[in-house]
Amino acid sequence: MKEQEEKLTHAPVYGKNAVTELLKSGAGVDTVFIQDTMQAGQAAYFTALAKEAGAVVKRIHGAKLRGMCGTDNHQGVAARAADVEYRTLDDLLSLARQKGQPPFLLLCDGVEDPHNLGALVRTAFLCGAHGVVIPKRGGVSVTPVVMKSSAGAAAVMPIARVSNLGEAIRTLKKENVFVYCADMNGTALEKQNLTGAAALVMGSEGKGVSPLVKKLCDGVVSLGMAPHLTAVDSFNVSVAGGIILYEMMRQRGLNKPQE
Repeated sequence: MKEQEEKLTHAPVYGKNAVTELLKSGAGVDTVFIQDTMQAGQAAYFTALAKEAGAVVKRIHGAKLRGMCGTDNHQGVAARAADVEYRTLDDLLSLARQKGQPPFLLLCDGVEDPHNLGALVRTAFLCGAHGVVIPKRGGVSVTPVVMKSSAGAAAVMPIARVSNLGEAIRTLKKENVFVYCADMNGTALEKQNLTGAAALVMGSEGKGVSPLVKKLCDGVVSLGMAPHLTAVDSFNVSVAGGIILYEMMRQRGLNKPQE
């Protein structure tokens, strides 16, 4: 089973210069394979590039890397292009227009854990969102783990991958889409009117929504919590996103029982 998960569906890009250029280009990269004997400094360099590009890193034996690349000249590193076909922001807005509905979008600002992204995509799909927007750099892309965590929703939910999330928000605002972000210092969810053309921004696991993105948003949503005496002071990003997305669905009247 593990062998099947690591089998390349596209010819890999290999070699230090080629992989470096691919990761810096902003193109969709699924996985970076690093030989387990690569010097620590070089391995750290490619790991950092991969993380910035939203790719998963796997350390593998040299013989397996040779089998993937079909040559010994791989220089200890290879990369696999993403399988998902990314859409544009305009595609997502067009989909909403085709359905005769006000846009309903989820934007992910630096979500790094593929399990969290997969859960968010799954919830957005089930709540009737028209699409998900992720950045080309600084967050995980749609990897096999994301696909599995989304229970396949990532294969059917339109996902746009943009160069600049701030510019995407500016574009949405020009289209009269009201953009909210989730933050602890916001207006309580139950006091928000989430109907109409709306987008929700969920931030990274550690830092939340970035200051610039938060400044661009029209409103800030917060979730109340029961009193507690522990160091846990916030919901997991996918849980928080799920709660807010469900409330958006409810207010939009989309939570109809299936016949």
